[in-house]
Amino acid sequence: MPQIFHPSMNTIARVSIFGAVFILTAIIALLLLVVRSPYVTDVGVVREQPVPFSHKHHVGDVGLDCRYCHTSVEDSSFAGIPPTKTCMNCHSQLFTESAMLQPVRDSFATGQPLHWTRVHDVPDFVYFDHSIHIHKGIGCVKCHGPVNEMPLMWREQTLHMKWCLDCHRQPELFVGDRANVFNTAIDVQLDPVAANALVDKYHIQSKTDCYTCHR
Repeated sequence: MPQIFHPSMNTIARVSIFGAVFILTAIIALLLLVVRSPYVTDVGVVREQPVPFSHKHHVGDVGLDCRYCHTSVEDSSFAGIPPTKTCMNCHSQLFTESAMLQPVRDSFATGQPLHWTRVHDVPDFVYFDHSIHIHKGIGCVKCHGPVNEMPLMWREQTLHMKWCLDCHRQPELFVGDRANVFNTAIDVQLDPVAANALVDKYHIQSKTDCYTCHR
């Protein structure tokens, strides 16, 4: 019986199989890169706001404490968005004619709140409690980055589950002294002895069960 396929088809078949594997691997790698890119995670992306509020100016230059605006961060799961009255505590006296602050003045006059765009917004199926992290010595800067250097706010971390689990599995790499929790200029990793001492002192448990965050 005569040979149906030319011997060169063996080479073509091997190249095709190799090419298919290579292409499939490349597609998977590309998808993984896209999922972790700023296009999806919004890391480093400045969100449009009704007023271009500068943390660099208010925190870094003026020296406002995080709790002045985010009043419920120590007692609630939600850090809190400041009402317009908080802004007007200062801006009823400062920059009273600034066009940039007109939306703030209008909000205060009409009683209609400003609609801020949340930068750090976890999915609805995730439960996150600010207060417990604060009381366990996890500084604001660990999640939000150096806000004292941000002229406009952006997301510093992906907020992916892996990022959360990295901390939950090894809290000693992220814990700090409670006295420095609200100091955005401090982001140091303690030596293992000091870090583990704080883990014991604050009774930090490495909670990784699903129910911890998905309730």
